[in-house]
Amino acid sequence: MYRIQTLNNISPRGLEHLPRDRYEVASEISNPDAILVRSYKMHDMEIPETVRAIGRAGAGTNNIPVEAMSERGVPVFNAPGANANAVKELVVAGMLMAARNIPQALRFVESIDADDAKAVEDGKKKFAGYELPDRSLGVIGLGAIGVRVANAAYDLGMKVTGFDPKMTVENAWLLSSGVQQSVSVDELCANSQFLTVHVPLIEATQNLINAERIKLMPKGAVILNFARGGIVDEDAVLAALDEGHLHAYICDFPSSKLKAHDKVVALPHLGASTGEAEENCAIMVARQVRDFLENGNVTNSVNFPESVLPRVENEPRLCIANANVPNMVGQITTALAKHDLNIADMLNKSRGNVAYTMVDVDSDIPESVAEELRAIKGVLSVRLLDAPAA
Repeated sequence: MYRIQTLNNISPRGLEHLPRDRYEVASEISNPDAILVRSYKMHDMEIPETVRAIGRAGAGTNNIPVEAMSERGVPVFNAPGANANAVKELVVAGMLMAARNIPQALRFVESIDADDAKAVEDGKKKFAGYELPDRSLGVIGLGAIGVRVANAAYDLGMKVTGFDPKMTVENAWLLSSGVQQSVSVDELCANSQFLTVHVPLIEATQNLINAERIKLMPKGAVILNFARGGIVDEDAVLAALDEGHLHAYICDFPSSKLKAHDKVVALPHLGASTGEAEENCAIMVARQVRDFLENGNVTNSVNFPESVLPRVENEPRLCIANANVPNMVGQITTALAKHDLNIADMLNKSRGNVAYTMVDVDSDIPESVAEELRAIKGVLSVRLLDAPAA
């Protein structure tokens, strides 16, 4: 029986993938094996030593102490792409709001006597906009969301250019052949009437869109940020809006400074706020956490290497996380050989400072072996999994 603690309301559709005969799931639970979370900030939380995995029902993991979990040998899972369609639709809506001056027009209607036909006709002239076809869109970050945004904009007739030096082969296959490639962020900015960012907030992307890059953009350009607030320099954007260099800023991260500006549309973090997205995220992360707890497999972890090794009937498994330093595999296999344990299958992967090894053996593994492995310098965590049922 595995014990799962939920720190937010997780969609029941996701929790259905944790069968009640094997999982106890509750918001208040002692000694959990795993934690499922959405937006709860875990940095100041005392995370029990029993926790073997954390699953974030969403893409970003800024609310989770990932580095501390890595040091404990605990993988942190997320759900990349599960909310991609929801965010894509909001980005397209944002472009339409900016192009047609919809927020300003709505505020105008609220301020007048809407039954006064002359006032309506006279006022609407101030809100004349433009259409999206043949306008240029730059997309920074061509992951699951960025690819969908690029493809949708291309289908609307826009001239789309993307930048992502770390784009995966899988996402490249999904990208429309009509989307062009840019060699740098600066080049992308200089050629984009609309600019949208879809990258994580890390040190390298803090204020990625700053005053210098905004100056490179065409006069009247629009910036959209549905990724993370710190990626775009708010002060630089507001200054550019006041100067008339930017036409609009559409974002999902409100602040008192932003909401006071007439040319800013700041939404309350609605990117993934659809029933479908919440269900998709919960289902994906529940499956991943379950596969890790039961089989040791790692899929879509932000701090562990992708590691999937099919199970074989009657073969127990050792799962070992360790510092990515030389001779760790040698020490592990030596410990197994000392106890006459024959390796039937094995997988070793590394990512950054963390390495992960799964070892299947063809006989029962004594708990003393796991204790011996835990004593090896550099080993972060050891799990002993029973052989899968027939």
